[in-house]
Amino acid sequence: MARVVLILADGFEEVEAMAVVDVLRRAEIEVLIAGLHQGPVTSARKVKVIPDTVVDSIRVEDFDMLVLPGGQPGSDHLNADRRVRDLIRDFHDKGKLIGAICAAPYVLADAGILDGRRVTSYPSYRDKLGAALYEEKTVVEDGNILTSRGPGTALCFGLAIVRRMIGKQKAEQIREAMLAPQVCE
Repeated sequence: MARVVLILADGFEEVEAMAVVDVLRRAEIEVLIAGLHQGPVTSARKVKVIPDTVVDSIRVEDFDMLVLPGGQPGSDHLNADRRVRDLIRDFHDKGKLIGAICAAPYVLADAGILDGRRVTSYPSYRDKLGAALYEEKTVVEDGNILTSRGPGTALCFGLAIVRRMIGKQKAEQIREAMLAPQVCE
């Protein structure tokens, strides 16, 4: 079974996190939610989520993909945490999949893994992506990195991850069952 770890920090964007978790679990991908610390993590709009684990317990070899939802100040908290930066680099060095949506692609840029890569993000974060090659698309895949634009693209982002990890047929089944727009294809 494919395994994904999604890291939450206080101030995360709830649609970006929960839509992705929902879509991946519908595809029978195991998703572990990790917090930066013990206890509940509070979203940008004060929704509390109890993570399954803490970031300190993540072992790269146990997962196929790392996903970072955006939101503010959640993305800033992820970016300020050395453990997150180290995990990003470890996942990247091992050729594992890495996904980031909305503001979170700038965390990947600051970790030094986006130079020369095609990416997208929330429009106001375009200038924070260093030497990445910005595209105004719903989801951009370049090698092992998948990025997406924001809350409104979260469902498409989750489906792109399913397509990449499980296959096009499963992604299409889920898209149809969820009545997701054709644009997610």
